[in-house]
Formats: sequence, C-alpha cells, structure tokens
Amino acid sequence: MSIIDQSGTFNLGERRVKRLGYGAMQLAGPGVFGPPRDHQAALAVLREAVESGVNHIDTSDFYGPHVTNHIIREALHPYRDDLIIVTKIGARRGGDGSWNPAFSGEELTKAVHDNLRNLGLDVMEVVNLRIMFDVHGPAEGSIEAPLTVLADLQRQGLVRHIGLSNVTPKQINEGRGITEIVCVQNQYNLAHRADDALIDDLARDGIAYVPFFPLGGFTPLQSSTLSNVAARLGATPMQVALAWLLRRAPNILLIPGTSSVGHLRENLAAAGLMLPDNFVKELDHMASIAS
Repeated sequence: MSIIDQSGTFNLGERRVKRLGYGAMQLAGPGVFGPPRDHQAALAVLREAVESGVNHIDTSDFYGPHVTNHIIREALHPYRDDLIIVTKIGARRGGDGSWNPAFSGEELTKAVHDNLRNLGLDVMEVVNLRIMFDVHGPAEGSIEAPLTVLADLQRQGLVRHIGLSNVTPKQINEGRGITEIVCVQNQYNLAHRADDALIDDLARDGIAYVPFFPLGGFTPLQSSTLSNVAARLGATPMQVALAWLLRRAPNILLIPGTSSVGHLRENLAAAGLMLPDNFVKELDHMASIAS
C-alpha cells in the first residue's frame, strides 16, 4: 500500500478515486499564463504523481491557455485505465492574461472539443462548469442557459459527468434540477470556510466537494497556529492543512498543485498524517480568527 492510499477513496461520478489527487494549474507559466519555466520538470511532476498512485488529475484548457493539457498528454498518454482527468469550462484568457467569461453555446461547445483534442480523449469523464458572474467568488444568477448546453454535450456522449465550480447553494440546487451534479469545486481551506454547511449537505447526498486553493492559492496560508501544530507533529504547515481537509469530511477530494517533484512528495505524504483531536480544535479556531 502506498502512502496516498491512506487518504481513502470517494466516488466521482461512476468512478472511485483516491481522495488526494493533483491539480495541474501550476504547470503553466507565471499567472497561469504561457508555458512553464521548466518543461521537463512539469513532465516529471505528472509522471511522479501517477507513479505514486494519484488517479485524479484536475486541469483546464484555460490554464495557459492550452498549456497544461498539452503537457498532460505528453507526459501520460496513453492514460492508465484508473486515471480520471477532470476539466472545467466557462472561462477564456485574454491576451493580457485576464480571466473572462465564456458562457455562449458556441464557446462552451468549443471548450469541450478543445479539451478532448488537447488531452487526446474521446470523452471527458467529468467537466466542471465554472461560473464567472464574479471572477473573485460565487455570485448569484441563473446558470440554466450554460448548464443546458453542457447537458446537451453530455447527451451527445462527449461528457460523462458534470460538476459545478464557483457556485452558490442556490445555483447548485438549480443545476441539480437540470442534470445530475457529481461534484462541486469552490474555494475552501482552513482559513476560508464559507462552504462549511454546503460541504455537509453534499456529503449527505454523496456528492464530491473539491476545494480549489486548498493551500491558499496565490496567497499561501500563513498562521502561527498552523506553524505551531506542524512543528509539534514534525510536519510542514501545508501537510497539516491538507490533512485537516481530509479529516474535515469524507466527500472532500483534494487537488493541491505544484510544479516541483519535491513539493508533490510533501503534499502526498499528508495522506499519512494523523491529526489528534486537540490539534484539530486549534486549527478550527483559525477560521474564526480569519473571519
């Protein structure tokens, strides 16, 4: 048994995946734009992840754009039978690196076909619809029109399962009235816990919750509490943050990203880190301080 097996498993659509996966966003250049500084290092990270037991990789064709999917295909194609690659659509990159909505039927259809072509796949296992009413976080508004387009692509056999990203509980309920939703991908970590109730609701319904920025994203988590707990456990702060997420709820699937093999190994080692109850209580207090 590899250490990643200690993270446990959860259903993602019809497939069972290990709860500690890998997010490919950091394989692109600075600002998730352009090629990576070290192409060979990016290939090495992906191959190390899969060899270590990762069977859930999260990506998107608007990372780069197109950069991460090309790298994934070069590194891993033909793919292992147990590997699930999840993508997201609903945004496009401007020439200045900006993030812009791409919600029209034509844009969404093109995005699915781009992902399939660049990854070398005939069907996407899971496609998340990224809602872009506010690029900085969830904002209310009907998602019926773009989700109906994605559901039609699913009926055509191009997409097996559908998820939602950057959404509110109201939008999730609306989405579930249109098609089956197998996962929700929102920002969530030790200090950013607006989705606490939502995670528990989704767990009861068997829906996966995939936190993006599990380690803080572009502003990494920094806390004396986190550092102190890590020191007492002989772990890194980021390992503790990931271990806390694994313990938080059984339906949480993690996709921490890195462009370094060394950092990847540190992240995967979090699967074997056990957090005593008193440490969990200390960490839980971080959210009240942050709010």
